[in-house]
Amino acid sequence: MTIPQPYLLFLGDVQDRLSAKTAQGVLDWRPEWCAGQIRLPGCTVDLGLPEMTIADAAAKGVKTLVIGVVNAGGVLPERWSSVIVEALEAGLDVASGLHTRLESFPAVREAAERGGRALHNVRHSDRTFATGKGTKRPGLRLLTVGTDCSVGKKYTALSLERGMRARGLDADFRATGQTGVLISGRGVAIDAVVADFISGAVEWIAPDAAPGHWDLIEGQGSLFHPSFAGVSLGLLHGAQPDAFVVCHEPTRKTMRGVAHALPSIADVIDLTIRCGRLTNPAIRCVGIAINTQAYGEDEARACLEAASAEHGLPATDPVRFGVDGIVDRLLTEFPAV
Repeated sequence: MTIPQPYLLFLGDVQDRLSAKTAQGVLDWRPEWCAGQIRLPGCTVDLGLPEMTIADAAAKGVKTLVIGVVNAGGVLPERWSSVIVEALEAGLDVASGLHTRLESFPAVREAAERGGRALHNVRHSDRTFATGKGTKRPGLRLLTVGTDCSVGKKYTALSLERGMRARGLDADFRATGQTGVLISGRGVAIDAVVADFISGAVEWIAPDAAPGHWDLIEGQGSLFHPSFAGVSLGLLHGAQPDAFVVCHEPTRKTMRGVAHALPSIADVIDLTIRCGRLTNPAIRCVGIAINTQAYGEDEARACLEAASAEHGLPATDPVRFGVDGIVDRLLTEFPAV
């Protein structure tokens, strides 16, 4: 799908910054596309963009209202539909990464039809996929995996794309979530694919490639998360990764949305290798990406040094300190590239 820019980012009435991670991700990686934000009463999240009404946005040439929030189950609250209708009536398209289809609200569907506006359901692909085959395919693939949801898997893959290209490597980010699709303009929201076809969809996202080409595949969920492990496992098998990076948020005690304790980084490395060997017996971990946003400079560096020493792998915060150490490890592990 082609989603016209610039965007007006809709934050609804969310009060948790992670609930606005779609909007934050688009802003972080495509700031030139983001004209402003619109918030409902009660919203405490602020991206620092200009506040706009729908009328303001239309007058300034905004093309699409992007629903920039996420929530458990991907539900679009009906109380937001009036803003969506107002945007459509003002001549904007609307894009949403939630599971709820925009046209499921009659008023939204009718407003789009009246004005000839497009409804972009980013999470829902218009393609059908084969089941995964698990046959070794040419090219190289790296998957980001996590100790939990929302720990930096997308940001790590995008940082690696930027860092590897800067070093002259042939590398492409492959989106598997709604925010990644909005950022990259391509990909499939894997969690909306029927379970039998998850691994096949990932094989489609990262198909046969040149021997030295790297596909950097955005991970989803965690193999240890009771809600989303099924998606994570299908993604792992379809990605058939030669390498993976473990992503972690060190201040959490339980996984997001459940009472289960976070697994250790060592547990994630071990289980990823054991499960990943089904489609790539040579799978290996090449680094650790830790979100140190909650730490000061000295504490962050100490955390990374400790993780590196414990696991014998380069550890970094990709946003804060870059990814050179992980790229160096890739060049060492895959010297023919």
